[in-house]
Amino acid sequence: MDILSIRALLRTKSIYDIPLRVTYYARVSSDTDEQLNSLDNQIAYYENFIKKNKAWTFVPGYVDEGLSGISTKKRKRFNEMVADAEEGKFDLIITKEISRFARNTLDSLQYTRELLGKGVGVFFQNDNINTLDEDAELRLTIMSSIAQNESRMTSDRVKWGQKRCMERG
Repeated sequence: MDILSIRALLRTKSIYDIPLRVTYYARVSSDTDEQLNSLDNQIAYYENFIKKNKAWTFVPGYVDEGLSGISTKKRKRFNEMVADAEEGKFDLIITKEISRFARNTLDSLQYTRELLGKGVGVFFQNDNINTLDEDAELRLTIMSSIAQNESRMTSDRVKWGQKRCMERG
């Protein structure tokens, strides 16, 4: 189904009522036990969530483990997902939040625009942003900027802590 048809349907229906082929993207930035448990929970949640929706057709998801969201270059499964979108394998990607998709505002916008150009929307569930909505890009830009700044602040805190540890020997 093309983007214009989906947007027309969204004026009267929920995304959950539109027949779509749906996949998910999950990522954690480290391979600690706690993070891997979070990843397992994300996978189980999204597989169940998609499969229980009668209007949707489940498409197996894409998972990157122990990789930063700052850049997409090393995220093999993310890049496979984008390539599969080009091949028309699904209509919608669900992900937990913008920071799971990308922590870089330019990447968030570039990839969501690229995916839309291929007829694929991205639904950032916790942020309640669905790129199939006509007003999504403004909200995505704001939230992506916040995610990028959060990543920068975390990096600054870690560097400050390391510097203080070195100063103390």
